[in-house]
Amino acid sequence: MDMFISSPPLLFSLLSLRQCTMASLSLSLGLLVLCTLALVHCDLYDGHVRVWGLSASNLKGDLLSQPDPYVKVWYGPAFGGMSSILKNQANPTWPDEFNFLDMIHNSVLKLEVWDDIVGLDLHMGTCKIPISPGTHSEICQLKRGTIFYTYSYGYVYSY
Repeated sequence: MDMFISSPPLLFSLLSLRQCTMASLSLSLGLLVLCTLALVHCDLYDGHVRVWGLSASNLKGDLLSQPDPYVKVWYGPAFGGMSSILKNQANPTWPDEFNFLDMIHNSVLKLEVWDDIVGLDLHMGTCKIPISPGTHSEICQLKRGTIFYTYSYGYVYSY
């Protein structure tokens, strides 16, 4: 009789232990899957776009003087900034560099060249290019000259 009375609590304990083990295993497996998905999505890398080596040739500003050119750079909807303004330069080389995190895949890189004029700046032309992985040197014909630049799109290990 003692055996019959003590068996149900023992059986209940074994079942509870088994259920706890299964629940723990399920939770651990679930966390493992989530962590794996996070690593696959983030790839432990930050894709980025870098634009540098900007120069131009035969820029034509207003009729009165040499242009004072500068460049505005976008990657998708993200504005990367504006280069320095180089005074009286028809063939400028800008020292500026622009960096973007790869927030939107398959975005377009856009460069606008402007002449800094007192009052309203003169738009000299726009270049748009869909980016591709790797490092690329580009030439773009503007309305008022030609611009040259290099961009790279890829992954850099981040700690």
